[in-house]
Amino acid sequence: MNETNYSRVTEFVLLGLSSSKELQPLLFLVFSLLYLAILLGNFLIILTVTSDSCLHTAMYFLLANLSFIDVCVASSATPKMIADLLVKTISFDACLAQIFCVHLFTGSEMVLLVSMAYDRYVAICKPLHYMTIMSRRVCIILVLISWSVGFIHTTSQLAFTVNLPFCGPNQVDSFFCDLPLVTKLACIDTYMISLLIVADSGFLSLSSFLLLVVSYTMILITVRSHFSASMAKARSTLTAHITVVILFFGPCIFIYVWPFSGYSVDKVLAVFYTIFTPILNPVIYTLRNKEMKAAMVKLKSRYLKPGQVSAVIRNALFLETK
Repeated sequence: MNETNYSRVTEFVLLGLSSSKELQPLLFLVFSLLYLAILLGNFLIILTVTSDSCLHTAMYFLLANLSFIDVCVASSATPKMIADLLVKTISFDACLAQIFCVHLFTGSEMVLLVSMAYDRYVAICKPLHYMTIMSRRVCIILVLISWSVGFIHTTSQLAFTVNLPFCGPNQVDSFFCDLPLVTKLACIDTYMISLLIVADSGFLSLSSFLLLVVSYTMILITVRSHFSASMAKARSTLTAHITVVILFFGPCIFIYVWPFSGYSVDKVLAVFYTIFTPILNPVIYTLRNKEMKAAMVKLKSRYLKPGQVSAVIRNALFLETK
């Protein structure tokens, strides 16, 4: 079809979470604080893992990478959602970039969670071979695989969208450029494309989730058959991992297993895995992990020694009075 017949869309209007002007200041404050908490919590985990030699193991290496991806997931959608409360438009190119980032980071996180489950499987089911199997080289390979799968996933998703003709409607009923909603705005019938998009994301979500279910089932069987102190510690770690998996995969699977549900439901679920999961991960992994809490105490004592802050304040006041 001749492209001159189209008045190409140059920007999209994101309708956001709420059209109520009374709620917008409150939402702006709440989500700004949540985003700040995401950054502080996850960067604290990264700093703790990198600065404490006792945490230079496979599990904490993968945990630090999970925190980094969580920051990326939140940063790909949350700042724009906050900005939408003031300015609701996004350029066409920025919309495609956001789609690329969201699927890259979420796809990578799914595979990284599988890698973390594999790490726990080796640690609990094959403890004598753990250091050999989960070497630093293997950990780096697992992280590279997660990013590679995320890149392949997002590239295949974007391939369905980048050449679609957009010539009319430009309102996206979400707080970010949600790919299924954007494709529906094209000037052609996108039913088959929407099915392909859902199948692509659904396959990655369900296959990753099934691998996690198999891994954790085998681990739980092993844990139930042993009642040592190390197994009690393993159960505590498993609880944290399984909680994270449910919080992350639950909304994703719901969206893609029931892809044509109400948009208001999808928006709530999208908020959950782009904002609440990245903020809950640091809480879950620190509150239920004695090694992380001990390392954070050492980090605090190293950089915030007793009396150090007050001494700095006294010196500053002394200089001002001179």
